[in-house]
Amino acid sequence: MNLNFASDNTGPAAEPVMRAVIEANAGAAMPYGAEPAMTRVRDALRAAFAWPEAEVLLVATGTGANALALSGLVEPWETVFCHRIAHIEEDECGAPEFYTGGAKLTLVEGADGKMTPETLAAAMAPVGTKGVHGVQRGALSVTNVTEAGTVYTLDEMAALTAMAREAGMPCHLDGARFANACAALGCSAADLASGFDVVSFGGTKNGCLAAEAIVMRDGTRAAEMAFRRKRAAQLWSKHRYLSAQMEAYLADDLWLANAHAANAACARLAEGLRALGAEMVWEPQANMIFCRMDRAAHDRALAEAQYYLMDEAERPLCRLVCDFTKTDAEVDRLLELLRG
Repeated sequence: MNLNFASDNTGPAAEPVMRAVIEANAGAAMPYGAEPAMTRVRDALRAAFAWPEAEVLLVATGTGANALALSGLVEPWETVFCHRIAHIEEDECGAPEFYTGGAKLTLVEGADGKMTPETLAAAMAPVGTKGVHGVQRGALSVTNVTEAGTVYTLDEMAALTAMAREAGMPCHLDGARFANACAALGCSAADLASGFDVVSFGGTKNGCLAAEAIVMRDGTRAAEMAFRRKRAAQLWSKHRYLSAQMEAYLADDLWLANAHAANAACARLAEGLRALGAEMVWEPQANMIFCRMDRAAHDRALAEAQYYLMDEAERPLCRLVCDFTKTDAEVDRLLELLRG
């Protein structure tokens, strides 16, 4: 039994994705995105996002998607507003700053991993007041699902993007767990992307081998972004293997079905943890749980299972993540170990 709850990156690729890669391996195909499958992927994402003029670039990593997306939105003397624990701040090793040529990240407060109009306004207020001596307002980046495992509602995102747009800033959605957010909210891709200019549409955490899409509402950005992708060493020569993954991921809404499965496993796990007396640090709303339990429970569970302890407290903070393959039996076995 596979009791690995460390990350959704630990899960396998979905079978339809694997089959698509194998099928793409037959014969020759034009390189660098000129294969027919890439046209189908672009059309599918245009339809899903209801952005008929959108352009799409595929890359192999989420860091590449986020950093390149932001590089096309801001100048080096500008700043990107994001939550204090946004993924681009916590887990990208300075890649956004590197690929933007040095643009700053301005960190915004907010409970439950989410910015609010009030905290965004407070962060924006001093920026741009020092003339040439200070960074200027550049862009807004929202992470949904958040790094706290919570989910911005559509209204919450609309309020933030409206503020950014009023300030003349474009908006980026970090959607490494885009599918999980849609599943949690019961909304469409078009609903979730509304108000944003560029979306990092994640696939790797949810069934792909290594495939992420940069989806740009405004197709005029495509030429510049194509050069940026090449310069960043994110343009695959045998691009057919990226487009094959993404086409299979989008077909028959596999991306959404996988996310529903991951979220359901997480909900089952959260219910069981509460019954064991776990203290939820943030309300789990998608496929991630942050909670505190007695160390003895973790000592029992970690003899057989894998997940992360985030501190050394008497009741350590732990992070548990469900991918789309997690079964009821696996969830129940983890709970059994914790229960002792």
